Parts: sequence; C-alpha cells; structure tokens
Amino acid sequence: MNSILLEICCGSADDALEAARGGADRVELNSNLFQGGLTPTLGALRVVKRQASIPVMTMVRPRAGGFWYTENEFAVAKEDARLLLENGADGLVFGFLHEDGTVDRERTKELVTIAGEKPTVFHRALDVVPDWKRALDTLIDLGVTRVLTSGQQSDVFFALDTIAEMIRYAAGAIEILPGAGVTLENVDKVVRHTGCTQVHLARHKSMPEPSVRNNRSIYYGGALYPPEDRYEVTDADYVAAVKGRLG
Repeated sequence: MNSILLEICCGSADDALEAARGGADRVELNSNLFQGGLTPTLGALRVVKRQASIPVMTMVRPRAGGFWYTENEFAVAKEDARLLLENGADGLVFGFLHEDGTVDRERTKELVTIAGEKPTVFHRALDVVPDWKRALDTLIDLGVTRVLTSGQQSDVFFALDTIAEMIRYAAGAIEILPGAGVTLENVDKVVRHTGCTQVHLARHKSMPEPSVRNNRSIYYGGALYPPEDRYEVTDADYVAAVKGRLG
C-alpha cells in the first residue's frame, strides 16, 4: 500500500502542524470541526504554510447546516476562496447544492474558476445528493479534481461497496477520496476493498487547559456545555501509525 496518500482533517494550525509532524501527505484545514468543518482563518493558514511543506487544502464553507446558501453566504464564500488562495492555499474544498439536493452547477463552476490551476474538492455534500452518478458526471464536466465521500453512509466502513463502485464509475476522470470513520484498525480493509489510492481521516487527543480551573461552573460553548478545561489537537503519533500502515 506504499502509494496510498494520507490526508488529515484539521481544525486549527496546531492540528495541521501535528499532522505534518506525524507524516501526513496532505491536510484539509478547517475551523470548527464540531460542526463538520468551516472556513479557516487566514492566520491559521499562514502559520501552517510558514512551518509545514505539505499541501494545505482549505475549506470554503461559510456556515454549518447543509450546503444551500443565501446570496450573501455565497458572496462570502467567494471572497474567502480568493483570500485563501492569495495567502498560500494549495486548493479549495467546498460543496454547493440546490434546495433539492442536486449539485449547484453554476456555483461550483464559479469556485473552480476562482481556483484556476489549483485542485478543487467537492466534499461530503456528495453524500446527500439524490443520484451520486449524475452528481459525479456534473463534477467531472466542471473539472473538479476530487470528491470527499463516505459513500452516502454515516461511516465509510458501511459503504465500501458503494465507494468501490464510485471509483469504477469515475474511471480516473475524478478522484474519489474516502473519509468519515477511517481508522488505524480498518484502513487496510478500506483500501483493499475499494481500490482507493488515498484516504482522509481525523484523530485527536485531549490536552489540558489550566486557565479556567478557578471557576469550573463557567461554560462558553452554549447549550451543550463542552468542557472548558481541555481541548483537542491532532494526535501525531496516531497519524504516524496510520502512515506506517499505509507503507
């Protein structure tokens, strides 16, 4: 499996730098992974680009909650895309759908045009389209580089047959990147069963945050009350173990 590329999903500059330290081949840089990944800050991108030499794909997603955006949200997405590229992004990750869940051809085309020669990724919006074959045909026609998909299941491990079928259907015209639920324990089977040449995963470890210990009754995260005395960062050792498994 020495030709399998490892992409790590990251929610911060530290995430991306730890992923690089663990041997990742590429990172997808986001903010707010709790909500599926939103557009990262320019500061995070610039810090990563100064310290790491691997490709940094940047998410362009103006809000959580699906992929059908208002005109203002789409305008923000275009502005973010241009700024990310100007500040060193190696490619753009996005997904635009109509109300009925089909690919928004015009908006996708605009992002591909903005990206120019840089690679583009239609991310997991593909997992909610009504007809993935028709969606792939559209994305191939528009020149999208690859799709990130869990095979229209909650976990890639439950969709190995579908992902294998996607790869056969694409026939090299667009890259298929399996993600969501890929682990050290199952990556071998994912690769063997699907025939994929790249995988996407996230793995974090908890880090202590001592500054709030004077008052443990205070929360800043809204109704879910997430713990304030710890935070998550990419587990570089786990990344290294997966990379070692891939060869």
